[in-house]
Amino acid sequence: MKTVYSPRHAGHAGNFELISGAIVPAFEKPSRAEIIKARVEAVKLGPILPPGEHDLSHAKRVHREDFIDFMPTVWPLWEASGRDGSTIPFTWPTRGLRGDRRPATIDALLGFYSFDAGANFVAGTWEAIKSSYDVALTGAKLVQAGERAAFALCRPPGHHAGSAFMGGYCYINNAAVVAQWFRDQGAARISILDVDYHHGNGTQEIFYRRGDVQLLNLHADPMVEYPYFLGHADEIGEGAGEGFNHNYPMPFGTTFDEWSASLEDACAKLEAYGPDVVIVSLGVDTFEKDPISQFKLASADYPKIGARIAKLGKPTLFVMEGGYAVDEIGVNAVGVLTGFEDR
Repeated sequence: MKTVYSPRHAGHAGNFELISGAIVPAFEKPSRAEIIKARVEAVKLGPILPPGEHDLSHAKRVHREDFIDFMPTVWPLWEASGRDGSTIPFTWPTRGLRGDRRPATIDALLGFYSFDAGANFVAGTWEAIKSSYDVALTGAKLVQAGERAAFALCRPPGHHAGSAFMGGYCYINNAAVVAQWFRDQGAARISILDVDYHHGNGTQEIFYRRGDVQLLNLHADPMVEYPYFLGHADEIGEGAGEGFNHNYPMPFGTTFDEWSASLEDACAKLEAYGPDVVIVSLGVDTFEKDPISQFKLASADYPKIGARIAKLGKPTLFVMEGGYAVDEIGVNAVGVLTGFEDR
């Protein structure tokens, strides 16, 4: 299996986030990608390729144009306001406040285009975002050209980013971008299987009213876990999208036996839909030692996930999302891929 990777992700480093009442160094850090890459090399998964350059028109097929145009301006605006360090928004439009009018200052704009304080910028963040986007599209082109599967080692991740909002370490929704790209290349149906511990709220928001992209999310119960406000089982899509959105919320302490039952049901729905391409939003924060998650999957479980996805028999693009127990992230993420390859 070919992997696409860019060292430009490393520019997104030294940023902070607001979590559990404290401003702390972000759990989403450069070592995540480096450890995964090292594991890809150690197991000889296959060639590691650099991404090609892509303009932002593909991002604007699923994100609002003003949102995409805003992101390259964040750091210059932040610096022009006399500050350095990591941006952190502190105010958001919410119920009863006008959220339809774009403000003028960088502090207000950060809140206008986000849903939490977890997608912050340093000087190299935009370059990392763009490289992650390029990695995803390059991986999609490998699958389009006939590869059975490819791995887009994206960093930063993307599945919490919606049509006009960032959050949860996510800026451009890479899985959504490539789903739309496959559609634009002629694929009639796409399935996105999101196995990250946290619900892919951004992906759901983008495709909720569409029937040409099926979304299946396996995640922690949003009544008790981030991102809280989407991910319930009764969210099945609206309009043309009704019946194409499937959520599998699960309680804290979920083991692999329980989790894999949800995966089986999701795979059955995917097979019934009959997509031309499967996109896997690959998060491994379901791991029992993950510092910000509450599931109980073990390293030995991840190859089993890959093997089950392989049984679908579909061209497959793996897009890296979450996973924060960095010592084991390489073993777990690449374990899915070697399981898919029957190794």
